[in-house]
Amino acid sequence: MCGIVGYIGHQNALPILIDGLKRLEYRGYDSSGIAYKNGKGIEVYKTTGRIKKLEHIVPFPYEHANVGIGHTRWATHGAPSEVNAHPHYIGGVAVVHNGIIENYREIRSKLIAEGETFYSETDTEAVPQLISWNMKRGLSLYESIVESISALRGSFALGILSESDPTTLYAVKKGSPLVIGYGEGEYFFASDIPAILSHTKRFLYLEDGQICALSAKDIDIKYFGQPKQAVPEPSIVEVDWTSAMAEKDGYDHFMLKEIHEQPRAVQDTLNEWNECSEKLIEDLKLTVKKTFGLQRIHIAACGTSYHAAVVGRYVIEELARIPVSVEIASEYRYMQPIIEHDTLFISITQSGETADTLAAQREAKNKEARALTICNVVGSTAARDADLVLYTRAGPEIGVASTKAFTSQMAALCLLAMGLASKRGRLMNGELKILMAQLFKVPELIEKAMKKNAEIKALAETLVETRDILYLGRGVNYPIALEGALKLKEISYIHAEGYPAGEMKHGSIALIDEGMPVVAVAPVNSHFDKILSNIEEVRARGARVIAVTDEPAAVSHKADDVLVVPSTHPLFSPFVTVIPLQLLAYHIAVLKGCDVDRPRNLAKSVTVE
Repeated sequence: MCGIVGYIGHQNALPILIDGLKRLEYRGYDSSGIAYKNGKGIEVYKTTGRIKKLEHIVPFPYEHANVGIGHTRWATHGAPSEVNAHPHYIGGVAVVHNGIIENYREIRSKLIAEGETFYSETDTEAVPQLISWNMKRGLSLYESIVESISALRGSFALGILSESDPTTLYAVKKGSPLVIGYGEGEYFFASDIPAILSHTKRFLYLEDGQICALSAKDIDIKYFGQPKQAVPEPSIVEVDWTSAMAEKDGYDHFMLKEIHEQPRAVQDTLNEWNECSEKLIEDLKLTVKKTFGLQRIHIAACGTSYHAAVVGRYVIEELARIPVSVEIASEYRYMQPIIEHDTLFISITQSGETADTLAAQREAKNKEARALTICNVVGSTAARDADLVLYTRAGPEIGVASTKAFTSQMAALCLLAMGLASKRGRLMNGELKILMAQLFKVPELIEKAMKKNAEIKALAETLVETRDILYLGRGVNYPIALEGALKLKEISYIHAEGYPAGEMKHGSIALIDEGMPVVAVAPVNSHFDKILSNIEEVRARGARVIAVTDEPAAVSHKADDVLVVPSTHPLFSPFVTVIPLQLLAYHIAVLKGCDVDRPRNLAKSVTVE
C-alpha cells in the first residue's frame, strides 16, 4: 500500500519526485525518501514522517538531476524508522517497492550465508541485496535485475536505479499497480495516476510479469519470466482527468472537496448512458438471452465498496428479481464459492487495484463465471482482467475515506439493476422512464442534502467527546448505517457500529445506556413504521436519538436531533441519507484534530493481501 514514483528526462527530477510523493501520500505516510543521480553518484535522502519532513532534509536549492525515484511508506515489515524507509541502497543499487516479498526470509538467509550484511527489518531490502549480489557474480545490471526478480515470490511494483547505468530507470510489475507516464523526451512511473497527472495525460498500465527500461528517449518492455514472449503493442490510455481534480481547490481537506463533488460524480456516471439504462446492458454485451439466463449474481468488494454492493443487492433483487449474494472480497476466494451455471460475478473497486477484490475476481473467472467490474480507473488491473467493465466517473479520489466513489458506485449499480429489469421484462417502458427520471434527479437532491452542513457541524460539536455511537438502518438503508459507522471510526477514531435496526433486541441493545448516541436512518418507506418502533426501543433505554429522515414531523417527537434530507424514490434514498453521515463524521474528526485525509494506520489503495 506504499506509493512509488520515478522520473527520467530533461527536467530536474527532484521537484517532480517531491510533488509526486505529496500526491501519493494517501497511500502511506509512515516514512518517505528519494534517490537521484547527480554528478557525484546516487544521493539518498529518507526520513520518518510526512513528505514535509523529507523536504526539509533534501538540500535546497535542489541539485539538478535528470533521473530519480521516490517512495512514501505504509509499513508492513519493520516499524517506521529511517533505516526501514525506502529507497534501500545496496552496492550501488537503489530500490523503491510497493507490495510484499513473501520469500524475503529465505533470500536473506541465503545471502547472509554468502557473507552479505542486511541493515533493515524490511522485506524490500532483499531486492537490492539480491541484484547487487548477482552483479558481483558477473551478471550485467539488466541480467541481475531479471535473475533477482524471477526469484521473488509475492506482489511487487519496483523502481530501480543503479550507479552502473544512470541513464536508465527500471520499473517492474507483478501484482501491485504501476503506471507509466509518457511525456515529450521524458518518462514517469507511479503507483497511481494523480502522482504524475500534472505532467502528462498519456498512460500505460504495465502488465504482470513485465519489466520496463526507461531512458529519456525510449521505452523497452519485456516479460522478465519469459524473455522471448512477444510484448503486445503498448495500449496507451489518455485520461480526461485534469490536474486540478487532484488539488484541494480551496477546501480544507480532500475529503470535504470530494463530498461536495458527489453531485457531479453521480451525474457524470449517469450521463455515460444518456438516461437509457438499456444502452448500458447493450454496451456490456449482455444480450436478452444472456440476461434472461442469469440465475444468480455474486458481488465481492471491500470496505465502502462492500456497502455499495449491499445497496446494489437490494436494488437488483427488487427490480430485476435475480438472486444476489454479496461477500467481503477477502473472504470470497477462501470460502470455496459455489458458482452455478449462468452466474454473473461483479467486483467493485474504486482503484481497480484492490488486491483482495482482484483475487476474488480471478477465483470467480477460474470457476467460469462471467466477470463484470465496476471501477473508477480506466485501464486498471480489474478492468483489464474482467470480461465486462462498468466505469464510474468520479475522477481521482484522494481522501482515504471514500465518499464520491461510493455514491458513483451506487449510481452504476442502480443503472445496472434497471437495465437488467428492463431486459427481463420486469419493468415496462413507462415504469422505466419514471424510475430513470427520478434517478437523474439524484444529483440535485444530493446538492440539497449538503445545504444542511452548518446544522450538521453544530451537531458534531456536541458529539466530539463521545466514545461510542450506534447506527441503525433497515432495508436498503441498512448498508448506509454500516457506511456511516465506518466513516466515523476511520477518520475520528470513535468506536461506531452499524446494525440492522431489527437486530437490536437480539443482543446489541445491551450496549445502550443513558445518553449514548444512536443514529437512526429513517426515510419514509415500507420499513418506516418498523424503524420508528426501533427508535422507541433505544429511546426507552436512555439513548440520545439522532434521526436522518425526509419526514421530520413523524420523527421529531421521538428523536433528540433530526437531520432532514430530501425525499426521493425509496430505492434511491441511500444517495441522500449518506450525505449527513459523511459530513457528521468529517466535522467530528476535524473538531477532534484528526488528520482527516490521512487517518492513522490506513492507506487509500489496499494493494497487498
